[in-house]
Amino acid sequence: MPLFPPGTPVAVVVDGRPLFAYQRATLLAGRVYVPVAPLLTRLADSVSVQNGTLVFRRGPHRVRIVARPAVPGDFDGVYVPAARILRALGVLVRYEPKPRRLVIATMPRTVVETPTPFSPALPTIAPAAVFTPLPAPTPRPVWTGSPLPRRTALPMPPDRRRLSVH
Repeated sequence: MPLFPPGTPVAVVVDGRPLFAYQRATLLAGRVYVPVAPLLTRLADSVSVQNGTLVFRRGPHRVRIVARPAVPGDFDGVYVPAARILRALGVLVRYEPKPRRLVIATMPRTVVETPTPFSPALPTIAPAAVFTPLPAPTPRPVWTGSPLPRRTALPMPPDRRRLSVH
């Protein structure tokens, strides 16, 4: 892989946060090349050199690529194709051409376990009744004494003289 490749700079976003680095990713011949350090050293569990090849490990995935750092163990000047390596490591990669941005989404490493099957031999806890008391009754008002006078006006019966038509 070329050291310090010329090309168009590309911003790298990892899990929604921009990755700030002195050596930026670059677009060269239609491919995005990223420096091994800091991007791949952060995303991979381990990066090592074995027999002139770089070995990246992330979980159960392992990727080998032919690239020789100038100084053994120093990955600052080594650029590798981003999409191939990151996808092989189990990472989602997408390139957005308009803003020139490489979006990387690492999947959470959660272990999914199946529930244990029902075993009648295991001790069980008997269900208990839940006691919920009834709410206290609201006291009804009791009216005592003489009734109060009515405060609304009573309608008067219609005047029959005005209603008759002559």
